[in-house]
Amino acid sequence: MATTQTKTSTGRNTRLRKISVAGIATAGAAAAALTLIPSPAQAAEPTAANTKAAQAAKAAADDKNYANNLDGWIKESLDIMKSKGIPGSYEGLHRNIMRESAGDPNAQNGWDVNAQNGTPSKGLLQVIQPTFDAYHVSGTPNNLTDPVANITAAANYAADKYGSIDNVDSAY
Repeated sequence: MATTQTKTSTGRNTRLRKISVAGIATAGAAAAALTLIPSPAQAAEPTAANTKAAQAAKAAADDKNYANNLDGWIKESLDIMKSKGIPGSYEGLHRNIMRESAGDPNAQNGWDVNAQNGTPSKGLLQVIQPTFDAYHVSGTPNNLTDPVANITAAANYAADKYGSIDNVDSAY
């Protein structure tokens, strides 16, 4: 009887040791994984490599030669939008520009309620001055009718109000 208890006790001890070793190994793996995953605070801190990469991307965008036409204005705006985290696509911008101004950067609405109140909509995406002032994107000219500034400010406004210029399918 004592031998049976010893065997059972030894069997339990062996099982307990196996469970303990497995538990320690699992806990150790979890602890190791946690040290490899950055916390939000760590992830938010820019590293020298990230800063250099961002500067290189900006320099590359600055070095691009954009055509002085609707295609070039949209592409330049998209590069600026990307660098500022403003969502939008070429198709969404183009579709809205064609509806709002038919691609004329000097288009001006002289008849709607904004015009009647003294603030006519202007430019490719028919932006009024107060909206442009509120949503102007740094790095673009501070000029409502500048094509790139107009597109980028309008996309910034649409992102705030609708999630993206891509979600706008009528006057906004």
